Amino acid sequence: MERAGHHTAIADFRLLLKSGEFICLVGPSGCGKTTLLNIIAGLDNDYEGDILVGRQHTHPKIGYIFQNPRLLPWRTVRENIELALDSRQSPAVIDPLLEVMQLTQSQHVYPERLSLGMSRRVSIIRAFAVDPEVLLMDEPFVSLDAPTARQVRELLLKLWQARPHTVLFVTHDLREAIALADRIIFLSAAPMSVISEITVPIPRYERHSENAIEAFRRQLINDCPEIRQLL
Repeated sequence: MERAGHHTAIADFRLLLKSGEFICLVGPSGCGKTTLLNIIAGLDNDYEGDILVGRQHTHPKIGYIFQNPRLLPWRTVRENIELALDSRQSPAVIDPLLEVMQLTQSQHVYPERLSLGMSRRVSIIRAFAVDPEVLLMDEPFVSLDAPTARQVRELLLKLWQARPHTVLFVTHDLREAIALADRIIFLSAAPMSVISEITVPIPRYERHSENAIEAFRRQLINDCPEIRQLL
């Protein structure tokens, strides 16, 4: 996939996503990760390349979670989520999502009364509510303190395991990638290409262990010197 014009953000890039797979993208700032997500989402059409869903040349149905929650301040939590639904969906689909993300009691609250962590949980619900083919997440926990980020990650995984959508998750945090991903894709500086990819062997029931995550992180850095410059 290569951007048209004078600036090439992504070059010789190929990525196959399996249905229900959680993939984390790790790469340096400015390498083209957000550009890639925007292309997949259909927000950036200035590129040369193909996006296939099955054998079809088409953009998949997308749920997009940005770094900023992007909630409308004049609408409640529930109203912000309902805006994402299409006319065929019942607003009742929101209720179990609110419960999993522990926001049922806050559904009629306006965004100004939410903490940043709560706002991020609302944006996650909004993305899941549309029942996407692909869920895109662009460093959604980057500005959260460590305990809050861990809490929201755990809630995200709980929701994803109940509703296993295909996920592309951008992060700079290797520990976060190990905690979340089935596969981690390591990316070069622009023009972006794949340097390496690894499958995370830690069973999901052991991902709560910081010791297990740190041990694998050290092993990965030792065994894959090509990724050290990215971390």
